[in-house]
Amino acid sequence: MESEVPLAGGRITQGVVRVGNTVRRPVTASSPFVAELLGHLERQGFAGAPRHLGSDEAGRDVFSYLPGWVPARFQRWNDPQVAAAGALLRGLHDATRGGRLAGRHPVVCHHDPGPNNAVFSGDVPVAFIDFDTAAPGDPLEDVGYMAWTWCVSSKPDAPPASAQAAQVCLLADAYGLDVPSRARLVDAMLDRQARNARWWRNRLAGPGPRVADDHQIAERIHWSEREHAHTAAHRETFTTALFG
Repeated sequence: MESEVPLAGGRITQGVVRVGNTVRRPVTASSPFVAELLGHLERQGFAGAPRHLGSDEAGRDVFSYLPGWVPARFQRWNDPQVAAAGALLRGLHDATRGGRLAGRHPVVCHHDPGPNNAVFSGDVPVAFIDFDTAAPGDPLEDVGYMAWTWCVSSKPDAPPASAQAAQVCLLADAYGLDVPSRARLVDAMLDRQARNARWWRNRLAGPGPRVADDHQIAERIHWSEREHAHTAAHRETFTTALFG
């Protein structure tokens, strides 16, 4: 029997392991939808996601292992990496656009397409992993989150807002965002930052088991709120870049 190698990086789902060329994850409430979605993506020829391979003898979900590396932390990404991420997200959305799984919504959103859920081949993001939060939605939910987590940072040593805004514009271009959606993108970024703070605040107030300790959760709330304040303070800079 092949050995199980724990996979680090997941902040929500515990007990994820690699076994040979597969990844095993505990079954969750979202497992049936994820299995159906990944099957649909495979039939559509979208290569930027793992394949669902059924379940193992322990009842865990089994997925194909995607070779490459997953960033351990958020960091500064260069322009080609940002553009590749935007194009990858557009490919995901187009593969579900107008389909049954999207329901009354335009697409199925990943809902967490940050660098921490991207598999890189060399220096380029080529696939998404961790589809547990995938659900029908508006494309801007994902584009707003991606613009925030790939391009924007409130850290003191981060590039100036003008440089961050230029990358947000690059991302929008790579995704192929239309003019009406570009006008809503900054609001989408702010919405995802506020929702992230709210999600972690609910984890702090809710019953166990916790996905992180109280200090870690408080830090994530503070970070989300700081990022929201940064984006709001530079709204005009971001908006101008999108229409420059």
